[in-house]
Amino acid sequence: MFLPPVSFLKSDGARRCWNLDESLRYTRWLATHHYENFHVVSFLLPKRLHQDFYNVYSFCRWADDLGDELGDTAESLKQLAWWRAELHRMYAGSASHPVFVALQGTAARHALPVEPFDDLITAFERDQTKTRYRDWDEVFEYCKYSANPVGRLVLGLCGYHDAKRYELSDATCTALQLANFWQDVTIDWEKDRVYLPLHLFEQHGCPLEAIAQRIYDERFRAVMKDAVEVARGLFLKGLPLAEMVSRRLAIDVELFSRGGMKVLEKIERQGYNVLAARPAISKVERIALLLGAIRRRAFSRAA
Repeated sequence: MFLPPVSFLKSDGARRCWNLDESLRYTRWLATHHYENFHVVSFLLPKRLHQDFYNVYSFCRWADDLGDELGDTAESLKQLAWWRAELHRMYAGSASHPVFVALQGTAARHALPVEPFDDLITAFERDQTKTRYRDWDEVFEYCKYSANPVGRLVLGLCGYHDAKRYELSDATCTALQLANFWQDVTIDWEKDRVYLPLHLFEQHGCPLEAIAQRIYDERFRAVMKDAVEVARGLFLKGLPLAEMVSRRLAIDVELFSRGGMKVLEKIERQGYNVLAARPAISKVERIALLLGAIRRRAFSRAA
């Protein structure tokens, strides 16, 4: 579990009151120092949005850690319920936790509704109780809570709140979630989680234990091939979003989409054998993807 740098309670056990400046420093620190940190803020995003992204990221980071880092299902569910209560206290105007003190202004300034934040907590709760998914409908239902809210929050931070952009963003975010799942089949198994729909294993006569025993054969290959094609179709469905947002955000949108499709391509190149090695994108490939996205956006705007 990630431990914050300072206590949230006074020496007498009372709740400490955090002022806005302290809270903003905290979320900025968390977004740039967490051990699982990635580049929260793209250099392409306007500087005026950086702090807002730090604030939203900090909410997600805390929820993720409460769900995955405690090592006790009952305690995780208890803490996630507390986190949801803190979220609703913020929307009621009485934020006290530093993440919510910082996030309160962001939510008001960008008209961010409570639902995407609440949905993310629901996803972390489901991870505590549901470890298998019967079919694609169940997988997509999970992604509705675990992935799609993130895209909607990003759109909201950038001033977009319409249904069409939400639809394309949902396709992209679900595809990204699936690509990540297909990368981490063996890692998720160690957490007793399988996100590949069980009906694929039944359809191709592949035992689920193939993951645990690292049994790669044509049956498992067929399972992964079908899964990759579903994810690719969603990436392609979401690509038009890049034409409907600002140029800076468009580059990020395309970069994430092309990066996800690159992961799928790598899975294909290794014969869909994610049991032997985890497909990953190298730094050189990341740079190439970025330059390609910038070039395509520049050409698109010129045209």
